[in-house]
Amino acid sequence: MLHRPRRLRKNPIVREMVAETKLSKDMFVYPYFVVPGKNVNHPIDAMPGISHFSTDTLLKDIEKGLSLGINKIMLFGVGDQKSEDAKSAYGASSLVPVTVRELKKQFGDDLYVVTDVCVCSYTNHGHCGIMHNDYVQNDVTVDLIAKMALAHSEAGADMLAPSDMMDGRVAAIREKLDSNGFENVAVMSHATKFASAYYGPFREAADCAPSKGDRKAYQMDFRNPDEALREALLDEAEGADVLMVKPGLAYLDVIARLKQNTNLPIAVYNVSGEYSMIKAAAERGWIDEQKVVMETMYAFARAGASIITTYHIRDIVENKWM
Repeated sequence: MLHRPRRLRKNPIVREMVAETKLSKDMFVYPYFVVPGKNVNHPIDAMPGISHFSTDTLLKDIEKGLSLGINKIMLFGVGDQKSEDAKSAYGASSLVPVTVRELKKQFGDDLYVVTDVCVCSYTNHGHCGIMHNDYVQNDVTVDLIAKMALAHSEAGADMLAPSDMMDGRVAAIREKLDSNGFENVAVMSHATKFASAYYGPFREAADCAPSKGDRKAYQMDFRNPDEALREALLDEAEGADVLMVKPGLAYLDVIARLKQNTNLPIAVYNVSGEYSMIKAAAERGWIDEQKVVMETMYAFARAGASIITTYHIRDIVENKWM
């Protein structure tokens, strides 16, 4: 036999040498949920190991993370006033801008702050936009999203992650930022965010479950890979700096296809349902948590993602799984 592929699998040294897919801490973004109050560190039942933090306790936890090399976070605000017009989403005194200012005051450029830009946690019905006749209105919502993006940028956010899936919101954000002197704030678009059942635990964590109906009229149909590519390329044309696929595990084909059609960095969001399923199975002894988590991370990277937002990163780093 001339060809024996097993020669390059003989021992760990050669396997590492020829490995086609690599992971590093630089690829990971850690999501946080910030809530009003002080001294809050409240575990989220549906997401073992993940908590709600008030700003003061968040600062302490991020400081621990920085000591481990976790220097990129994605921030979600929970608990601001809810209303029909989602006005609290873009106020300078809203929870996320206040927290971002504190983060930048304490950590400066040592911490890269990404903020979620969506109004679902700020509407009293839980949908990602302004409702009229039980339908989320696109253009008026885009105006709110752009205002929210500006408020986060003024507070010091490094990157914005619009997750609302309104048409044209990337262009509106880019125009709003550039016209106000924030041309260096990046946009990581949730370019292909699917109407998925994998978001269940997140909706408890972010207090944003729709009070009626669902989000299928604006989030993407998971049967449509061609539409996913069109959505992503539209966001690229509107000025997105990074394109995200969300969720991750059930959409590796979308990540791979997008990788073949863009030169922009591709991100993936390893969402709450994916995280909690692994945690639940591991707690019951049905799977080896470390092996399954790392296999999952390598799957994302193998498919083409160079940025991975995941709740697993603290376990990975603290336990030296990588």
